[in-house]
Amino acid sequence: MSKTVRTFLSGASFALGATVAFSGTAQANTELLDQINSYSQDDIAQVNSVFQLSDVSPSDWAFDALRNLVENYNCIVGYPDGTFRGSRPLSRYEFAAGLNACLQQIERMIQSGGSEVTPEDLAALRRLVNEFEAELATLGARVDDLEGRVEFLEDHQFSTTTKLGGEVIFNLGAAFGEDNIDDQVTFSDRVRLNLDTSFTGKDRLRTRLEAGNITAFDDATGVDTARLGFDTDNDNDVEIGKLYYRFPLSDNIRAYVGAVGMGLDDIADSTSPYFESSGSGALSRFGRFNPIYRGPDGAGAGFNLGLGEKFTFTAAYLADDGDVNNPEEKNGLFNGNYTAAAQLDFEPSDNIMLSAVYARRYQKSGDVNLTGSTGSDVAKDPWDDGGFGEYAASSDNFGLQASWLIGEKFNLGGWVGYTNADIEDPTVTGNAEVWNWAVNAALLDVGGEGNVLGLIFGQPPKLTNADIDFGGGQGSSFDDEGETTYLAELQYRYKLNKNITITPGAYVIFNPNQNDDNDTVVVGSVRTTFSF
Repeated sequence: MSKTVRTFLSGASFALGATVAFSGTAQANTELLDQINSYSQDDIAQVNSVFQLSDVSPSDWAFDALRNLVENYNCIVGYPDGTFRGSRPLSRYEFAAGLNACLQQIERMIQSGGSEVTPEDLAALRRLVNEFEAELATLGARVDDLEGRVEFLEDHQFSTTTKLGGEVIFNLGAAFGEDNIDDQVTFSDRVRLNLDTSFTGKDRLRTRLEAGNITAFDDATGVDTARLGFDTDNDNDVEIGKLYYRFPLSDNIRAYVGAVGMGLDDIADSTSPYFESSGSGALSRFGRFNPIYRGPDGAGAGFNLGLGEKFTFTAAYLADDGDVNNPEEKNGLFNGNYTAAAQLDFEPSDNIMLSAVYARRYQKSGDVNLTGSTGSDVAKDPWDDGGFGEYAASSDNFGLQASWLIGEKFNLGGWVGYTNADIEDPTVTGNAEVWNWAVNAALLDVGGEGNVLGLIFGQPPKLTNADIDFGGGQGSSFDDEGETTYLAELQYRYKLNKNITITPGAYVIFNPNQNDDNDTVVVGSVRTTFSF
């Protein structure tokens, strides 16, 4: 939620940073009120701690209450020099003005779905309102009946621990090509509701409810690379899309435990800041981030370890959430499909991010997918596509990612990924290698603040060589199978307001499925994202 708050009362902004040495009585003081009303917004600046206000005394009972309000909700401001125009203590009228500012800020937070307002803070606010009732009344009718407003806030919170957030996508899209393409224009939707619960203020339990009918364009085109980055099709039935808990173990360690839908990109930074989001990032599935991050996932655990100011180490173990609750052979948490991964991030400056990721994967027979459904059919499962049958496979996956914000308006990024896979079967041996890469560019604030012009170009996962050996001299091998597939995406994210973004764009797939005999595929989309 926003931490920048400006509150207006009687045509002016008012400031307070903590409890003060109180002076005066509750009588009207015209001269002092004139002084309060003379404060201008140009004279005040946000502070985050009462200790920044040099003329505040901690000797009064209200010190801790006001300190918690200002530091929890940033609802009080002070002058840039850290004082309130001199060394004099604040009057009770100035205090009342700041108290009203905090009440209005908390009221706005709750009305917008905020969940971080605690019962303890509401109780402190009630006590302060009772103490300064006369001063608040003197300030005018705009602060009348504050006791009733506090009761309203207490009665109308969604939850004292849970914040509700949501995202709705309307998509107008179609795939085009010369032959064998179902090129009908579609209109579809996806809805996500996130319930984020905190028990300590530093942790988060995320429960995501999801429904949608956005179909994958792989069926219409016969090409996995044609998939949208936000396709979800469960006939608009509500399902649990994610369920995981994030919490600190120490000042530099954050841990994750998940039961449903937790991916490696939820734990590790995919280093694709302007394209990774499904709701506001790349239109294509391949364009969001390195396919190395896609694999068996859903349930498991992981952690981030801060190594000084520039390095972060991440490790995770994830199992297919369709397997973990099944006690049968080749299922469960450790005997089914899994991903074990480690990543090292390096941030030499605020504008540059570099990362290296390694993932060890096992996928059962019939579940092998070396590309995360972003590349060619032959790269997805080299041996099954070659007509040799279905085999389990293990793979070593390596990725390098980079993102560089050049100046304030241009971001350049990209990645390269490599997969080396082996058949896991006592009677058959086989090996395959798959490569992918991409570069992306984001031009910021084009045509208005918050707008983004984005370009992506790359090679979706490509099988470069593979072999299979049945023993007795029986087998097959091939190198650099087929032509190279390329994807180019152009999009423009127009921020209509802070809650609505419209993204028209298209991506083109050249030599689909590593075959230059296949016609070029074009996918067009107009994605409208509502967030709240």
